[in-house]
This record gives sequence, C-alpha cells and structure tokens, in this order.
Amino acid sequence: MEVCRKRFEGSDWKLDKKSNALVSSAKVGKAKVLLTMPEVMMNNSGKSLKPLITSAKKAEELVVIHDDIDLPLGRLKIIFDRGSGGHRGIDSIIKNLKTQKFARIKVGVSPATPKGKAKKPKDEAGIIKLILGKFKDPELAQIKKEAKKIAEALEVMVNESREKAMTLFNSN
Repeated sequence: MEVCRKRFEGSDWKLDKKSNALVSSAKVGKAKVLLTMPEVMMNNSGKSLKPLITSAKKAEELVVIHDDIDLPLGRLKIIFDRGSGGHRGIDSIIKNLKTQKFARIKVGVSPATPKGKAKKPKDEAGIIKLILGKFKDPELAQIKKEAKKIAEALEVMVNESREKAMTLFNSN
C-alpha cells in the first residue's frame, strides 16, 4: 500500500478514529481517492470500511487489495462482484457492507510449482505458517515488483475501467 501512496503522492498516513484505519488522501489522475489500511484484525476489516462506504455506489467504487493463497507469488487477479472464496477478511467486508459488488485485487502469496501453479499448503497449520511467516529475500524482491503492478492496475481501474484492468492484468 505504501507503493500506491507514494506513486499517487498521497498525504501522510493518519489514524481515522471513526473507522479505526490509517488513511491517506491521494489523486489517481484527476480522481481523488482515499487509501485505507484497517488497524483491526484482518477478520474484522469490514468494520473499518463500514463508516467509509456508506452507499451502494461507493461500494462499487471500492477496490480491496488482499492476499490470496490460491495464487502463486508474483501473480495478481482482479475480480468484481464475487464471493469471498473463503477469505475471512473479504467475508467481513461483504457482511459489513451488505454487498459483494466491489472490486478486488487478489495478490498471490503461495510458492509456485514448476508449472507456475500455486503450491498451497494442505492444512490449517500450513496456511497459518504461510500467511504469518516471513518472506525470503528473493520473495521480497518479487513482492516489490508486484506492488508496482498493483499500483499500475489501480491506476487503470480508476482512470479507465475495471474491465480494462482485468484484461491487462489478469492475463499474466
């Protein structure tokens, strides 16, 4: 998220007590956007968005960036109006906003097989270890490259269309 804040010349992060989230005002092209990082547990992230997303129209303009263990590290996928896929943070957002009509940029965090598929852990303990573990230096370098792609995708979504961003970024 810091890459997005810098790329779009966002203000310094400030704690918004009403939403219990760090917020930064930025401009993506001519559009004003609010970058938000909830300061709550991921499973409660919808509570942080509820005070900020007050209508169906605002929900449709929302873009949530989140990890996805079903995608290999280095891949991203943009979707709209879909279920949570078992992601508890997305479950919380859908429950609190009472809609799933928002865009998501899913960011791969799983190791890749030789064929480029996600090598997802088989059990809950493995999933927790992956999600809460530390990335190795080569993985961190890959994540930095991915962060730039996320910012590019966000820019296309805001300035052009969600559909164009899906076409450009879901094909890699």
